[in-house]
Amino acid sequence: MNSPLSPPLDLDMPCPDPCPEQVAGLLAKAGAYLPPEASAKIRRAYELGALAHQGQTRKSGEPYITHPLAVAEILAEQRMDGETLCAAILHDALEDTALPRAFIADTFGESVAEMVEGVTKLDKIQFSNRQEADAESFRKMMLAMSRDIRVILIKLADRLHNMRTLDSKSPESRRRIARETLEIYAPIAQRLGINVIKAELQNLGFKALYPLRYKVIAKQLANQPVLRREAMATIEARLAQRIAAENIPFRLVSRVKGPWSVYTKMRDERKRFNEVMDVFGFRIVVGRVMECYQALGAVHSMMKPLDGRFRDFIAIPKANGYQSLHTLLFSPLGSPVEVQIRTEDMDVVAERGIAAHWVYKNRGSVGNNAQARAQSWVNGLINSDEFALPSVEFLENVKIDLFPDEVYIFTPKGEILALPKNATPLDFAYAVHTDVGNHTVAARVDRKLVPIRSKLLSGQTVEIITAPSANPSPQWLEFVVTSKARTAIRHFLKRIEHEDAVNLGHRMLDRALELLETSLDNVPADVLQQFLADNRYPRLEVLLADIALGNRMPDQVARALLPNQSSLLGSEPSPSPVHREQIRINGSERGVLTFSTCCYPIPGDEIMGYLTAGKGVVVHRMDCPNIADYSKRPERWVPIAWDRRVEGDFRVELRFETENKPGALAKVAAAVAECDSNIDSVNYKERDDRISVMVFCIEVKDRKHLAEIIRRTRRLGVVHSVERQ
Repeated sequence: MNSPLSPPLDLDMPCPDPCPEQVAGLLAKAGAYLPPEASAKIRRAYELGALAHQGQTRKSGEPYITHPLAVAEILAEQRMDGETLCAAILHDALEDTALPRAFIADTFGESVAEMVEGVTKLDKIQFSNRQEADAESFRKMMLAMSRDIRVILIKLADRLHNMRTLDSKSPESRRRIARETLEIYAPIAQRLGINVIKAELQNLGFKALYPLRYKVIAKQLANQPVLRREAMATIEARLAQRIAAENIPFRLVSRVKGPWSVYTKMRDERKRFNEVMDVFGFRIVVGRVMECYQALGAVHSMMKPLDGRFRDFIAIPKANGYQSLHTLLFSPLGSPVEVQIRTEDMDVVAERGIAAHWVYKNRGSVGNNAQARAQSWVNGLINSDEFALPSVEFLENVKIDLFPDEVYIFTPKGEILALPKNATPLDFAYAVHTDVGNHTVAARVDRKLVPIRSKLLSGQTVEIITAPSANPSPQWLEFVVTSKARTAIRHFLKRIEHEDAVNLGHRMLDRALELLETSLDNVPADVLQQFLADNRYPRLEVLLADIALGNRMPDQVARALLPNQSSLLGSEPSPSPVHREQIRINGSERGVLTFSTCCYPIPGDEIMGYLTAGKGVVVHRMDCPNIADYSKRPERWVPIAWDRRVEGDFRVELRFETENKPGALAKVAAAVAECDSNIDSVNYKERDDRISVMVFCIEVKDRKHLAEIIRRTRRLGVVHSVERQ
């Protein structure tokens, strides 16, 4: 748009009519399915929009009001309700004109004003996972969708018209907008089941981002050999004849994959154009569900289906509500032809998704299964937002959900859950309930125990085994694929980390205060509150966590809390860290303790802690070669020792010299496994014709466990020596 924000509006001015033919076309489309009073409101929205945008033009030179009208036309083609069409006409008015929100609410109702306001917040979004502001804008868009899902329908129509008129933009802007469209808007349209908008967004985005590739594939699609086109016509005629013989009322439509769909299949499967099997296909639309299966039997009797390529999305609909039968048939073309079979209602939902049969009786209600699924998806995203993820992380989680390529999994009671491709039993557990996921210990798939990181396949039945004492592990983040599972795991780990940090920070500050012959309980409340306020800590727990994470030195905090005593003791040297009272650790403080990889301390070793900003306490063995460097900063030493009872497994490195012959590695690995130890990694350090040197990184419980492993491996005939690194 070329004009700046309009001056204050005189709402009593005569309304201009810059686009009489365009608004007549819109009213004709809307009048075909809306009552007269709705058409009157749409006309009033046009008059108000034309007045508000008067004098503003698009980069193409057209009056700006042509754009909101075109957006409303796209939505009218989807048979959206009158409120949505009014909001579409006014969707830029709050952002770019002086039209008051209150006037929109008074004239068209509060729901229209809310939709306009919701879309307005999205107008200047530039999606980029590198920029926190852009990710925050995306979060706001999802929140607007959760309040009224029609907001995203207006935004999708707005983006579609912008893509249709992209030629007036600079090359750089075209590429940026096209990339946004392919990464965000088209996937959202697909997730909401609006196939007709999704397909056009994909092809227009492809054309703008990769114009040469688009041109080549579009030409290939248009210039198919005459023989191939004739064969397709022959198949169409035979299909029609065969289904008619079954006395089934039907509608038969041939279809060709779009350029973007063909390109992604070529790219993902590394195929040439001629190797893409289902470029051509047919859609059979019938009246009733049972007629779908009757038609399927008819086409299978005419052409043989490919084994394993039949999909029943009627019995198990996609997450966006899509229903259809898909089958791939051998044809006289020499390559398979896809046939889709569905009812008229399913066809409408397949093309228009949540816009199909729109019923909007009151805010938050939805009119069909696709709308219910879409609202559930949006609400699920917003529920995950309650964990206060950083905006960039929230955007990445949503992107995962935008490319589901689903598998359909059964619960033990026969219910069906749709999960993304490569989902695991753990993703399934979190899909059932967050508490089920957090306490998962094992899973049965089709009644057989499997690892919780196994990949699930459609049709499997999954049963989750839980234990009250079980908790999420950081390793779970390496294999879960759903945003719900990832968010819940991170939330739990951050909560545990914070609790551990507060506990350890409290002990560290107490030790520092003991050197001043006092304790935290004896610090006057007003002094403590003043220190927190001066250093911008909202509460004591945040200060204690900061100490444990190495961002505050406990000695300095202790002296600041007791300025009188610290001044008296300031001339006295602090006791050596080695001789201070030690903090006992039991291994459960993993959130704020890091076990160094230079010396791999394990229970039973004599240890010390070194406070590192941002990392917290890093634990080293007292015989670590780096101790000499750390001794130069005694104020960062934390005197620690192992508690009597220690939990968990700890990494340690063992260096093996073995005979260089086949099977030596397997024997060592088997001996380690027999001692109930996991092997994290194996590296060859050096080899010659006679001796191999291998370094195993393994997990042990303590020095006793490590000694048992060393004894057992030394007895192997192929091992010459074993030593701890």
